[in-house]
Amino acid sequence: MDNFTFYSPTKFVFGKGTESQAGQLVKAFGGTKVLIHYGGGSAVRSGLIDRVKDSLSKEDIPFMELSGVKPNPRSGLVYEGIDLCKANGIDFVLAVGGGSAIDSSKAIAAGVLYDGDFWDFYSGKASVQNALPVGTVLTIAAAGSEGSGDSVITKEEGMYKRGTGAEALRPKFSILNPGLTTTLPAYQTACGITDIMAHLYERYLTNTKDVEVTDRLLEALLITMKNEGPKVIKDPNDYQARANIMWAGTMAHTNSCGVGRSQDWNSHAIEHELSALYDCAHGAGLAVTMPAVFKYELGHDRARFEQAARRIWGYQTAEEGIEAFRKYLTSIGMPSTLGELGGKEEDIPVLVKNLCYGDGRNGTISGFVTLNEEDCTAIYKMML
Repeated sequence: MDNFTFYSPTKFVFGKGTESQAGQLVKAFGGTKVLIHYGGGSAVRSGLIDRVKDSLSKEDIPFMELSGVKPNPRSGLVYEGIDLCKANGIDFVLAVGGGSAIDSSKAIAAGVLYDGDFWDFYSGKASVQNALPVGTVLTIAAAGSEGSGDSVITKEEGMYKRGTGAEALRPKFSILNPGLTTTLPAYQTACGITDIMAHLYERYLTNTKDVEVTDRLLEALLITMKNEGPKVIKDPNDYQARANIMWAGTMAHTNSCGVGRSQDWNSHAIEHELSALYDCAHGAGLAVTMPAVFKYELGHDRARFEQAARRIWGYQTAEEGIEAFRKYLTSIGMPSTLGELGGKEEDIPVLVKNLCYGDGRNGTISGFVTLNEEDCTAIYKMML
């Protein structure tokens, strides 16, 4: 196990009706004027936004709204949010929604206190040192952004999807009401399940030896997802299954399971190009990407894949474990080929160019295995 420092200051408020506490929590963390940032649609129709606004009003906290967050959140709305906050003296950003709303809120929070272009944080030109405080009201169990310091944004100029991370971006509080997820379509639910399992697998694929504690934590959460996922696909109103999935999603990405070990993230980097080019759901892209990446990286450390096969899926060989995972994803309604995402073979050179060289990259991506242009081309072809 490697040396590590772990700090997770987020206050989690979990359970039915907890969104009514948003105003109290904003006040407790010093917010005096709030930007409510969300997508729209179901958050408005369900009355959630009104309940959040009522909770702020009860605490005499003024607020402004910025809706319009899309899946794979865009840089343009981030710039709009930064300008809005600066012009109106906003000192707290409250995200209502899933990972997209939260990631966009984090980008706004960082950009308000930065003199340059917020994209500097996502292109690697600068690191986030300070940000406005962020709180979240989670509506989708998926990205884990409610408990992490990470954020992913798509830059519309060039359609580059890139991430950043910093302790300053960890939410001050996150409200987790599993009941808010029961109205999600089965496809969105399955995408969230896939994303959660990806966060666990990306940490499981490590080159660090003797990390039994975090191995076992990751395995337990993956087994939970394996068992609970089909329950909510079958019965969207299964509150207890929703609750287990929501907390697993948060635990998957606080990094409590990833400390003291190297991590992979090649699957995420490769998928980001799919959701940037095709605007597909991130989870759907990961469902296509992960089995291909795992098969390609198999020879690097067969024993690690065999351990996952035995402990998580109940098989003996690495190949059987990867295939069991692929079949699980298709069983909950996820795609398995590039074509199902709208992709085709002639797109692969564009995907590889953007992945390996876009926005200042040097021709490789590195995680469990270092992959070059030829490797990435082969992986995308495996997805056809």
